[in-house]
Amino acid sequence: MSLKINKIKTVIISVTNDLSFDQRVSKVCDSLMQLDLEVVLVGRKLKNSKSLDRKYKTKRFKLLFNKGFLFYAEFNLRLFLWLLYQKKSIYHANDLDTLLPMWLISKIKRSNIVYDSHEYFLGVPEIQKRLFVKKVWGSIERFIFPRLKYVFTVNKSIANLYYKDYNIMPKVLRNLPTSNSVDKIKTAKELGFPTKKKIVILQGAGINIHRGSEELIEAISSQDEFFLCIVGKGDVLQYLKDRAKRSDLKNKVLFVDALPYVEMMQYTINADVGVSFDKASNINHELSLPNKIFDYAKAGIPFVATNLLEVTKIIKNYSTGVTVKSLKKEDIITGLKKAIHLKVNSDFRNNINKMNRELNWEKESKELMKLYQSFLVGLF
Repeated sequence: MSLKINKIKTVIISVTNDLSFDQRVSKVCDSLMQLDLEVVLVGRKLKNSKSLDRKYKTKRFKLLFNKGFLFYAEFNLRLFLWLLYQKKSIYHANDLDTLLPMWLISKIKRSNIVYDSHEYFLGVPEIQKRLFVKKVWGSIERFIFPRLKYVFTVNKSIANLYYKDYNIMPKVLRNLPTSNSVDKIKTAKELGFPTKKKIVILQGAGINIHRGSEELIEAISSQDEFFLCIVGKGDVLQYLKDRAKRSDLKNKVLFVDALPYVEMMQYTINADVGVSFDKASNINHELSLPNKIFDYAKAGIPFVATNLLEVTKIIKNYSTGVTVKSLKKEDIITGLKKAIHLKVNSDFRNNINKMNRELNWEKESKELMKLYQSFLVGLF
């Protein structure tokens, strides 16, 4: 048996978003660059997409269609044709909506493919009532997944689902923050926070309908102790902004557009408590592990969350947050008060430090790095 150095030094990573705010994918790219790989991240460009300044190469397709079936068809075709004319690479497909062209190219060029599933794709609520769409994605997954050798997903519960479906156990790669500290460079006053209220923060790129923000804003309207800051983007934001115009929410809510990570974390560091109110309305949400709870811990603040399986495990192990009984106004307010009270506990700082020390990207990505090292130096 001898060592053989693999001549393939490029990895092409695919997503369907515009690359601007996908922290998980950005961390994967940064990690793989440490192996002296040439990293190329491929996505799409929207009219309002921000310019990118990355250490690795990026490619964004300008598409004729940006939603629905035609978008996915166009993106997958454009990706396939572009890959066809690129040099042989390692292929890293993020989620089912980029898997087909990456898998086909990996077969054509006889190269390794890694599948990184960020959720239980066939369980996402957007396709549950769209039977034809779900059937198409299901056919793609059922054809390709059993033929995959290298699969990652976001937590153990979802890994178990895939094992049940295909008898393949994905490795777990949770979307944890890096261990790098984020310094406080702005004050609460500079951010527009009031000085005499406790600051509640909801952050993320998926502030969407039926994920608890509607109930949260109603709870905030019913009291005067807390001030709510919402940082990010999502399809429910316009509703929330319209609701905030009513008198019972005057001077109680601040909306901030999606920001780069370090800028977003300035709001989080200056807050008193974070919230994560995803509902167990479908299997994908029921088994989710929102990365925002780890950002809250990194900022040194407690969090309030709904009683989801993976989130409850974190709370049980580290005591850095609390769950709410329901999303009724009174239960949300009670949860916020309990979380604030956690900070009074003498063990809270130790618990936060332990959580940040044990749950960070550098430790979590070891299996990913080990796999790619095996690609670069194979045993034959």
